[in-house]
Amino acid sequence: MKTLLQLHAMKLGALFLLANAALVAFLSAGDFKPLELWSWSDIIGEGGTALLALAWIILVLKSRPAGLVTQLLSLGLGCLFFSWWVDTLDEFIRLPASVQWDHWLESIPMPVGMLLLTLGIFHWHHEQLAINQQMVKREKAFREHRLFDPVTPLGGAEYLKQHLDLALVEARQQRLPLAVVILDIDDFNRINHQHGFQEGDAVLRALTQLLLLNLRTHDLIFRLAGDRFVMLLPNTGEQQATTMAQALKSAVDHFAYHNQQNGERIPLTCCSALVVAKDENSAHLMERLHLALAHAKQPPRLQRA
Repeated sequence: MKTLLQLHAMKLGALFLLANAALVAFLSAGDFKPLELWSWSDIIGEGGTALLALAWIILVLKSRPAGLVTQLLSLGLGCLFFSWWVDTLDEFIRLPASVQWDHWLESIPMPVGMLLLTLGIFHWHHEQLAINQQMVKREKAFREHRLFDPVTPLGGAEYLKQHLDLALVEARQQRLPLAVVILDIDDFNRINHQHGFQEGDAVLRALTQLLLLNLRTHDLIFRLAGDRFVMLLPNTGEQQATTMAQALKSAVDHFAYHNQQNGERIPLTCCSALVVAKDENSAHLMERLHLALAHAKQPPRLQRA
């Protein structure tokens, strides 16, 4: 595979030909100055600046892909290099007084190069802004990806907290009810022990699809812990949420999941509970939700007590 510098070889080749053409023009029109007339400060200053411009060109071409910004930066630096190169040749070669084109070769490329560089930096600035926006999006996506459950395509506990905070604010501002439902799979560890953790993960993924099919498009579902799922039901009162929670529990209880190895049916049951948000924060709401689940998991005799 060619390197970026090789892909830009034509630009360097063209600049090399122009520099040599200027050298040939100076040699054909003038003669070398005696050594005692050389101004070493000018030679070092102008020649060193030309070499630095050449180094900048190589760095730009080596580190950037082809495009408008690269073209403008390389052309602008090329003009500056050519202007300083001609100015350096003037320190070694003396031209007749009748020759005037050397002044044009020194003066014209400089402002042209500065203009091209300015345009290149302007477009580079906008390019960097676009890149920064993409990096921010990627960083946000990466942070959110870390909040997702590694087994199911659902958000985890921290992701639930973020969305619950937002949902509570929205429900409070719009004066709409917000219900939160929790499902706890009964004796899920038995599945892991009898069929293995790989099968247990497959059950969780299948359950995720089942629950999603029984929710509305604006409802949100999260995996709170190993065998617990939490659903946020916006604009849902207690009566409607109770109906939905019963439907979700019934879907799990009647789910005909079969072992992937031998097709054996693995029975599943769950316990559900719900709370309707009050004027509270997410931590207090989740505390009430867990208490409601603990109460629902008690035997009927203890619940009545």
